[in-house]
Amino acid sequence: MRGKITILLVMIGMVSCSREEFSTERGLDYNYGQDLCHDMIVLGERLENPYTTKNMTKALNSLYPTKADRTDVKTTDLYVRFLPSDDAQYDFLNDLGLHLTDCPMDYEIVIDGDWYHDPSIPKEKVTWQYAVVPEDFRFPDHIRYEIIDECFIAEHSVGTRSGGIDWEAVEREAYLLTGNESRLASSSTRAASKIQPSGRITIEDKGFKGGLPYGVAGVQVSCNSFVKFDHAYTDRDGYYKMKKTFASDLRYRLVFKNEKGFSIGLNLVLVPASVSTLGKSSPEGVSMTVTGDSDSKLFRRCVVNNAAYDYMSRCKPEDLGIAMPPGDLRIWILDFLEASSAVMLHHGALIRHDLITSYLGVYADLIEAFLPDITVGTKGIREYDRIYSTTCHELAHASHFAKVGTGYWDKYISYIIESFLVSQDMTYGDGNGERAGYCEIGEMWAYYLESKMYKERYGGTYPTFGTSFWFYPQIFRFLDERGMSASDIFSVLGRDVTSRTQLKSAMIVAFPEKREVIEQVFNRY
Repeated sequence: MRGKITILLVMIGMVSCSREEFSTERGLDYNYGQDLCHDMIVLGERLENPYTTKNMTKALNSLYPTKADRTDVKTTDLYVRFLPSDDAQYDFLNDLGLHLTDCPMDYEIVIDGDWYHDPSIPKEKVTWQYAVVPEDFRFPDHIRYEIIDECFIAEHSVGTRSGGIDWEAVEREAYLLTGNESRLASSSTRAASKIQPSGRITIEDKGFKGGLPYGVAGVQVSCNSFVKFDHAYTDRDGYYKMKKTFASDLRYRLVFKNEKGFSIGLNLVLVPASVSTLGKSSPEGVSMTVTGDSDSKLFRRCVVNNAAYDYMSRCKPEDLGIAMPPGDLRIWILDFLEASSAVMLHHGALIRHDLITSYLGVYADLIEAFLPDITVGTKGIREYDRIYSTTCHELAHASHFAKVGTGYWDKYISYIIESFLVSQDMTYGDGNGERAGYCEIGEMWAYYLESKMYKERYGGTYPTFGTSFWFYPQIFRFLDERGMSASDIFSVLGRDVTSRTQLKSAMIVAFPEKREVIEQVFNRY
C-alpha cells in the first residue's frame, strides 16, 4: 500500500486549492510525550494469551475445583486475522464494524508506534489485520482469514451472570497461570479490583478561551490487554469512559475516527483513520493535555479533529444552516505540503475523469483505492488558528460539494489542475478559461466561511482571507455584514450558479427585498 502514496500525493499536490512533550495533565503511570513514536511497532516475543478458552478453564479449575465441573466455559470470541487482498476488501471488513488493528495482540511490544507491517507481506500490500469477533461470526468467503485462538471473555457470556463465581478473580488467575502476572495492575490501584477506564483528553488553543485546555471532541480512545478490547468516544469536553472493566495494565491509543462521521489519516500505511499510540498505563485510564509543544503529529491531528467537529456541529439549521459534508469523510494531514485541497475523491469526484487518466496513465486505477476527500497541508505550521482556519476552508468546500455533486466538482477541479499545469505560480489561474467561474464561486464561498468562522472563534477584525485573488469573497462578507446569513448565501449556490453573473441573478431572485444591497456590492467588485 505504501507504493501508492507517492503517485497519489503528486496528484493531490497538483489539485491543491489553498495554501515534545505533554504538559499540565499526565497519564497515571506513563511519562506521556517523552517516548511517543510514530514509526513501526517493534515486536518482541510471543506471549501466552490468558483469555483462551483453555486457559480460562484452567484458571476456573484452579480457583473453584468443586464448581468447575458444573460450569461450562464455552468459547465466546475468536481471535482472528484477515489478509485483505486490496483496499476494497479492507473496506468490506471495516464496514462490518470490526475493530481492526495491524498489530498482533499476543506479542510483547518492545518499541511502541502507530503502525505495524508484517515482514512476510510485501510492503506494497495490505498487511494482516487482527480482530476479535463473536464465536458465531460469519466469515466472508472472499477474504483470507486465520483463527488464532478460541477465547472466553466473561462479559460476553450470559452464563457468568450467576453461579457464585468471581470471574474477575478467574481472569486474574489466568494471567498468573500464563506467566503474565507482571501485566496485572498493581495492588495499589483501587485494591486491584476491575474498573472501567476513564479520563479526559484536552488541548490548548492560546487564542481561544484564554488558552485554557478544552476537550478533544468526538475522538475514539481505544484500549486493550491481549484480546480484551474496548473503546469509547470522548464527549464535547473530552471526557470518556469505557464500558468494560479491566484489572490489567492496558495499551491506549487515540484512533482518529470521529463520532461525527469523519476520519483523519495518513499513517505510513494507508488506513482510513490514523492512530496515535499513548503507550501503556493502568486500567484507571489516561488523561492528558496536548499543547503546541507536544508531539507535532498528535497536535495536528487533534487540531484538525476539533476543527472538523466544530464545523460539523455548526452546520445545523439553528446555527450556520448549511449542508453537512458527506458522511464517511476522509481527511488526510500532509505535513510535507503547504497547500490544502478538497478533492472529494472518496466520494466520487474525478473518478475516470479524462484529465486525471491522461495524467496518471497506467496508475489511473489507483484513484479508486484509499483516496482522501480533504487534504490539509501543515508543512512548517504549528499554530492552532492557522490549521483551524484551513480545515474550515476545506470543509466549506465539502459542504458545497454535497449540494452541487460530482459533475460540478469535476469541472471545478479540472480548472485548478489545468491552471497549475499552465503556471505553477498561480494556483487559481488568472480567472480566464471555460471553467473559471466554478473556481470563482467555490473559492468565494470557502474563503468567506473560513473568515467568518475564524472571526467568531478568535474575535478581532474580520480576516481578509482570499481577498488578494481575482475572485472576491468580499462580496459575501459585505452581504453578511448587512444581514444576509451564511445560510442565505449558501442557499443560492446551486449547480446552475457557475459564474459571478449567475450568482448575482440568483441572489436577486431569491432575495428581492435585498436587491439594492446586492446590486451595490456586485457593482463595487
